[in-house]
Amino acid sequence: MIIDNQIGSKKAEILAYFRSRAAERVVDIDATFGAAQSKKRASAFNRAIAEERDRILALILQAALRESWSNSTTLPIILLVQYCSSVVMIEGRNAIRPYEYMDFSRRVGEIWEPLCKKCFDLPVNSNVTYYVPPLFDNVKRRLTEEVENFIQGLNLSDVEKESLLRYYSQVWQLVSPGEVNLATDIHVVAADTRYVIELKTGFGSNEKGNLNRLLLVASVYRTIEPENYDCLLLVRSTEDSNNSYLKTLKNSGLWRVSCGTEAYEQIGLLSGFNLRAWVEANVEWTEDLNDATVRHLRDESLLTYLDW
Repeated sequence: MIIDNQIGSKKAEILAYFRSRAAERVVDIDATFGAAQSKKRASAFNRAIAEERDRILALILQAALRESWSNSTTLPIILLVQYCSSVVMIEGRNAIRPYEYMDFSRRVGEIWEPLCKKCFDLPVNSNVTYYVPPLFDNVKRRLTEEVENFIQGLNLSDVEKESLLRYYSQVWQLVSPGEVNLATDIHVVAADTRYVIELKTGFGSNEKGNLNRLLLVASVYRTIEPENYDCLLLVRSTEDSNNSYLKTLKNSGLWRVSCGTEAYEQIGLLSGFNLRAWVEANVEWTEDLNDATVRHLRDESLLTYLDW
């Protein structure tokens, strides 16, 4: 396989390359693990394809740098290699250990989310850049100092001030034992606005813990600088009006929620790349996956997860 700026139009060639590499690695995996060790064999296969994918991506980025490709040229190539490697990874893993609901839904998220992130790794919009998310400990320290200074300036007795400070400290104790991870999937700045982006392939009925985390994270960002932070929740699946957790996030006023086509539109507005158009032109799961895999996914009612 030749790495050049035309490879983005050679999906069949890329798929053939990864399938040949997969066949080579399966021989090694079969020699290492017995037939009964399907979980270990599946994990080893996934790692092998991921390593090969990363090697090819590194070669592409090296060529792009050497030959001064624009991001609008490099990004579609990167996305296609990422997608083709995922096709072969799904096929091989399914042959070793057939997918069931939980594993496959998780795998689709592991495939879709990196495609979205690539649009910000190589943004067509040159005004978009990453920023380092704040540390909760630093936010806590700053807010604590502000409140303590405010209390000290109040026209109160020392005893009253100490009482207020003690109560304020007790409030922090409700949060501090677990701390708060303010890092989400994507942090980019554009036109002086810092975007806090969380990606979800779907928002299931068992998301209570994640719901509480998202509400807390957005609340902290709203406290820091509400005019400079914009929290976006982008969901691949179309909106489910009966999903109470998703409805809570939409009505919270803390997250701007976009589902389905609207999620792709948000990615396009920020990154400058029309990911939706690229998906429609290149992502053809039932055509690209081998027949055995498609048959299994259809029999297990899992094909809906590949409706992108």
